[in-house]
Amino acid sequence: MGQVIDFLNGIIWSKALVFLCLGAGVYFSILMKFPQVRLIKDMVGQLFHGKSSKSGVSSLQSFAMALGGRVGTGNIAGVASAIGFGGPGAVFWMWTIAFLGAGSAYIESALAQVYKEEMDGEYRGGPQYYIEKGLGMKWYAIAFAISAIIAMGFFLPGIQANSIAAAMNNAFGIPAPVSGGVVVALLALIIFGGVKRIGRVAEVVVPFMAIAYILVAATIILINIEKVPSVFSLIFTSAFSSDAAFGAIIGQAIMWGVKRGIYSNEAGQGTGPMAAAAAEVSHPAKQGLVQAFSVYVDTLFVCTATALMILITGMYNTVDGAGGFLFQNPSLSGAAPGPIFTQSAVDTLAPGLGSGFVAIALFFFAFTTLMAYYYYCESNVAFLAKKFKNHKLVFNVTRVVLLIMVFVGSINSAGQVWALGDIGVGLMAWLNIIAIILLTRTGVKTLKDYEAQKKAGLDPVFDPRELGIENADIWVEKLEANRVKASVDLKN
Repeated sequence: MGQVIDFLNGIIWSKALVFLCLGAGVYFSILMKFPQVRLIKDMVGQLFHGKSSKSGVSSLQSFAMALGGRVGTGNIAGVASAIGFGGPGAVFWMWTIAFLGAGSAYIESALAQVYKEEMDGEYRGGPQYYIEKGLGMKWYAIAFAISAIIAMGFFLPGIQANSIAAAMNNAFGIPAPVSGGVVVALLALIIFGGVKRIGRVAEVVVPFMAIAYILVAATIILINIEKVPSVFSLIFTSAFSSDAAFGAIIGQAIMWGVKRGIYSNEAGQGTGPMAAAAAEVSHPAKQGLVQAFSVYVDTLFVCTATALMILITGMYNTVDGAGGFLFQNPSLSGAAPGPIFTQSAVDTLAPGLGSGFVAIALFFFAFTTLMAYYYYCESNVAFLAKKFKNHKLVFNVTRVVLLIMVFVGSINSAGQVWALGDIGVGLMAWLNIIAIILLTRTGVKTLKDYEAQKKAGLDPVFDPRELGIENADIWVEKLEANRVKASVDLKN
């Protein structure tokens, strides 16, 4: 089984996917004149403008849901594994894919808003919808939906649950089955409450956990401030093969930086747009900008905090790919890349307490990611089951299956769950990035229309008919409903 998984990973995560991810980010960024720089003020401002409705969550709740999916195990264990297998230079390539990926994140999230639907009183959207409506390719949409259900329902939950179990066992000696059982029970209480409960929980938990974690990281960085210039120098020299120790693995640095960067920030993966579609906004570009900002928060803040803690304290090992090490910390002899690197780094600040703090932080990070995974899985199940009358039964079966996989993942081997997760992420990235490239024209139209209306002093309102965009039915219905309401109010 292990050989089959490794074989599939080698095919899916070939250099072609790495170049596709980087190339798409460059393509969208240049085409839209780098909105991730030009419109940073709008990204932050739109966070607090959209209000929730009967069918949709607020922009902030949608942002928190997407960030809950992005800020997870990848920010702690993922960064550690990138450094462990790709060296310090992998951090630079994580930054690169985050900056460029913000352009991809805008396109996919705006498209999700354009082609969203209302089902059982809630908005649904994502790649499966914009592939079907925008490209008119039903088979392609079904292929993405199936790959997303496999990834989000079967493969990826195991990574989060396994990382929680490993960290809790390392910090408190709690057996993996116990940690897995607790996570399953708490998760069940939330996901059986539907998307709005997920949004409300994420809105509270995500900012709290991210801020607490970054504060601890900032303290470690300030205490070791004299080491910061040399750490940044190490990152850049390793990224471009000019460092004596790590220069030989530049290919691994790029591969692991992009792979773990996409796993962490999800830009181009196709999951962020599912959360984006749930928001109630007056224009798709508004939520596109909000979701682009969440990529920044995830990688440029949280992932960077982890990387700097690990590198400043020297609490890491980097393998050479031949059974040896390019760098090995004696106190981490035999330790595989994972949460233990971060736990050991925080232990330098508070000996004996670091493992516990990181374990708790990882619990919250991974738990909110599991909530997001369920929502993403449900969105794709809803797409495939549109003609099935008893949606509640279908969703309940989906919930039970995901909870089972969470428990199984918590007691499985770390290597296997990460390898399976990489397969899931890679499949979705291939299908989604090709789709958004094909839908470039529509995605770019939303940004141009938004900026034109802003320039005219208006609060942008989306009318797909004016832009020649077809199959955006829900927007036409909303405009007609508002027109009728305005007419009635005028008569009264």
